[in-house]
Amino acid sequence: MAQVYPFRAFRYNPARAPFDRVLTQPYDKISPAMQEKYYAADPHNLIAVEKGRAYPGDTSQNNVYTRAAAAIEDWIRNQVVVRDPVPSFYAYTQEYTAPGTEEWRTRRGFIGAGKLEEYSARVVFRHEHTLSGPKADRLELLRHTKTHTGQLFMLYSDAEKRIDAILGEAESAAAPATEMRDEYGVVHRLWVIAEPRRVVAIQKAMEDQKLVIADGHHRYETALNYRNERRTRPSGLRQNAEMIDAEAPYERVMMTFINSQSEGLTILPTHRVAANVHDFSWSGVRRHLEPWFAAEAFPFSGSGERSEAKKKFLVKLTSAREKRAIGVYPAAETQKRAFYVLTLREGVNLAQLLPNVSPLQRKLDVVLLHEGILEPALGITPQAVTAEANLTYEREALAALDAVDSGRAQISFLLNPCDVEQVMKVATAGEVMPQKSTDFYPKLMSGITMYRVES
Repeated sequence: MAQVYPFRAFRYNPARAPFDRVLTQPYDKISPAMQEKYYAADPHNLIAVEKGRAYPGDTSQNNVYTRAAAAIEDWIRNQVVVRDPVPSFYAYTQEYTAPGTEEWRTRRGFIGAGKLEEYSARVVFRHEHTLSGPKADRLELLRHTKTHTGQLFMLYSDAEKRIDAILGEAESAAAPATEMRDEYGVVHRLWVIAEPRRVVAIQKAMEDQKLVIADGHHRYETALNYRNERRTRPSGLRQNAEMIDAEAPYERVMMTFINSQSEGLTILPTHRVAANVHDFSWSGVRRHLEPWFAAEAFPFSGSGERSEAKKKFLVKLTSAREKRAIGVYPAAETQKRAFYVLTLREGVNLAQLLPNVSPLQRKLDVVLLHEGILEPALGITPQAVTAEANLTYEREALAALDAVDSGRAQISFLLNPCDVEQVMKVATAGEVMPQKSTDFYPKLMSGITMYRVES
């Protein structure tokens, strides 16, 4: 079902641009401080393309998009970025320690050009909704640069690990073409796979696969929109919109494919922090939730007790995962403070608690939180969530707890991570998860390969 192709990637020339000074995190993970750091690192840093500076005096002739296009054309012309001689796949590994642990992991995948498919074709599946603003920005950038610099993170499922074996062979046969350590200590390595035998074997193994977007929903839909625009322009091979040139570069998009059955996949939870809740009362929330959830308290008074209570609270949250555990830290109503772990009571009818949720989604802790707690007990509606009127998000548990201690939030909710198989099942069933349900770690480096959408 999935059609994947080798391609001639544009890659940084290490003689002109050291990888650790020019590659960046994905555009949507780049803070203003990171943007400035990247600009200072090297004049050829990808930030000038991926997320360039905007200035008050920008015009239609000179703006963030025109400057990005000029930068990439200059880099190609001056061989800062060079094109590989033959179409290839690219083995890509990331060695890292998961946040909060000392466990060293390796995530393995490969980069190729995947055929763009409408969701209705049931080949590519999403698990999130997208927003119009980011898509408009990425589309305008693509119109100008004609280049995909960021990676789409695609999941497939192969219990036999056929492609993993091919990637392992390629890694053993040669030194990596790219190797660098990013600002989070993640080691990224890339190998070029051009041997016809391996290329064909990878394509064959992918033919029966369904693809789930793990990261990059906005970029995928941007690529679809750009493809549809290009299809309407006549060319030498195609004189009307009904004739499609299947070999046109814009019919495909650069993707990193990772086997959901492989070791090294890490999904981090994204915790919820609530503020501006009208008439907030933790005792009132507890009374509302009493029929559905049991609450175990970890009380404390002084800072010494707090540290010990927090440690026990976090251990309990993890160990009670199978009981659908949700951690809670409310602002104090009295001098007595406590962390709480909520678990579903035995025998609870989830169809009654979550009547408007599909059976698949009822198994997700993030849905249980949103539909079973945030809306009925705190009045935080889906519309308020979308508008970010009450909720903000934190990757780090300590940051979510600190939001309450600092007075920025009334209550924080801590989650266990969802399972990759849950993501695959929800997506391939044609359903989507709540906003910020998954945080695949680490991120794929932008600029490690680049794909031109115009010949």
